[in-house]
Amino acid sequence: MYASASSRPQADWDNTFSIVARDPETGALAAAVSTARYAVGNRVPFVEYNVGAVATQANTNVMLAKQALELMKGGAVASEAMREVLANDPQRDERQLSIMDAKGGQAAFTGTKPDDFKNHLYGKNCIVAGNILVGPETLVAMVDAFEATTGTLADRVMATMEAGQKAGGDRRGKISAAMVVVNEPPGPYAYSKNIDLRVDGSKNPVEDLRVIYEAYKAAFKIK
Repeated sequence: MYASASSRPQADWDNTFSIVARDPETGALAAAVSTARYAVGNRVPFVEYNVGAVATQANTNVMLAKQALELMKGGAVASEAMREVLANDPQRDERQLSIMDAKGGQAAFTGTKPDDFKNHLYGKNCIVAGNILVGPETLVAMVDAFEATTGTLADRVMATMEAGQKAGGDRRGKISAAMVVVNEPPGPYAYSKNIDLRVDGSKNPVEDLRVIYEAYKAAFKIK
């Protein structure tokens, strides 16, 4: 069920733990991630209203996420988008990709290139994935947390990230984290019910993400 090996971690890969998720009642979509490298928020989580959520990691190719969103915008479901974007990728064995479409379709891929522990797990309305993790307990804890937590999609995703970090997270350590939650269409105003938060250069990025999240909710009266 799990892919595992003990070769040296790739220093230039986004060795992360992440989640993509959906709220079937509101249509909200989300992606969140944490890693031991800087600025993970600018290249792993991609979310578009009424289209889908994608996390692209390991030997990260941001175009895979952008192409997947374009395909879903054109009517493809998650599994079709996954198949299409990986079909001609010569480095697919180095990729890790999670896709959730707006109707709840799920697709995940973890390449077979040897690495420290890596895999993905499907949950109800979520996919969690990671590589260079301490072990499978990180992913199991994340799915359990998402399915057990109540509240908004953002509340559940935040709790999921905390559970992943508590269960070990990235084996190499902690530096950055990010969370993107799209609750409504983009509009003309600078602030909305949509959430795009990032932490960089932190010794405890997931903890700091929680602090920023709570402050953001309070400041903009997001419930």
